[in-house]
Amino acid sequence: MDEKLILMTIMGMAVVTYLPRVLPLFVLSGKKLPEWMISWLGFVPPAVLAAMLLPAIVLKEGKLNLSMDNLFLWAALPTFAAAVLTKNLFIPVVVGMLVLILARLFL
Repeated sequence: MDEKLILMTIMGMAVVTYLPRVLPLFVLSGKKLPEWMISWLGFVPPAVLAAMLLPAIVLKEGKLNLSMDNLFLWAALPTFAAAVLTKNLFIPVVVGMLVLILARLFL
């Protein structure tokens, strides 16, 4: 591959990665967002996290696995409950780890 093409590819990837992060800062700096938008934006991180985690929890080798032997699904249920009840980041992580440890030890 040509070195110029590699450099252009890296520069293009940098622009495509950097621009969506910096552009809102320049466009929205100094402006007050409506309350509904601030509330709506608060749901973006949990939605993205859920979208990233769900396939890892329910898919095994590209196929849906909702069976009793899906350890990650069973660990996710009390972890999700701990997250909803405590609204804390640390406690659900500990609950998920403990459930997986105990399940692997005893099952």
